[in-house]
Amino acid sequence: MPQRSAPTVRQRRLGAELRKMREHAGMNVARAAERLGADRTRISNMESGRLGVSDERVRMLASIYSCGDQGYVDALAAMATERGQGWWEEYRGKLATDALDLAEIEHHAVRMRGVQIMHIPGLLQTEDYAKAVFSTAEPAPTAVQLRSRLSHRLRRRDVLDREEPPQCTFLIHEAALRMEFGGPKVARGQLEHVLEASERANVTVRVVPFAAGGFPNASISSTYIGGPVPQLDTVQLEAPNGVVLVDAETPLANYRKVLDRTEGLSLEPENTRDFIRAIARRL
Repeated sequence: MPQRSAPTVRQRRLGAELRKMREHAGMNVARAAERLGADRTRISNMESGRLGVSDERVRMLASIYSCGDQGYVDALAAMATERGQGWWEEYRGKLATDALDLAEIEHHAVRMRGVQIMHIPGLLQTEDYAKAVFSTAEPAPTAVQLRSRLSHRLRRRDVLDREEPPQCTFLIHEAALRMEFGGPKVARGQLEHVLEASERANVTVRVVPFAAGGFPNASISSTYIGGPVPQLDTVQLEAPNGVVLVDAETPLANYRKVLDRTEGLSLEPENTRDFIRAIARRL
């Protein structure tokens, strides 16, 4: 296979997992190449995502590395069979790469759980609300940039409508519910959309009220994106300069605990709906 000039986030993740598998086996690149019957450069390029790898090659490497976790190996082999370009590739060169990475990870998600502090979750945003949020950026986006960002944001929502959608739990802080991006009319329409979305079988919405007091990572919005096996989970953090993706084992465990604690402070879904309706009526 020819080398890739710009591997996608999934291709890089597959390579990173192959490297972890090799390192857990206590095997260096030279020994792995010898066992595979390849040169060291091929191993390095596969592990960086610059060189494609077949599902058969994944299973061969798993055997060489004595990896006995069949579910994990099957998940990696399935990643290796992914072909073609996702819809997000239409935005390459128009949006930052991290926006495309996030869309790709969401597309393959099995479940998602996140906490939003100042904004309604992106997957639940209306067009008017999203436009108002993007318009607050500094420097202000051009008309062309705004259209691209808005179109990309709305297409991300389609993941909730696919045949087997991810199970999603959205923990929304009261501050986000009370921020009137776009004015009262837009804010009210956004809250009504959240209420409608909360009735979906695959969507749970829970409010973290001001009365809950403090909670871990209270200043950081984050989403825990679950893969087919826990080793392939990812956490997305919102940062001033874009999206940060975390997939190391210890941080993943810590963010699961953070979300557990935050969810424990949130209102039950039915009480959440009553809470949101009360805020919407005041707008």
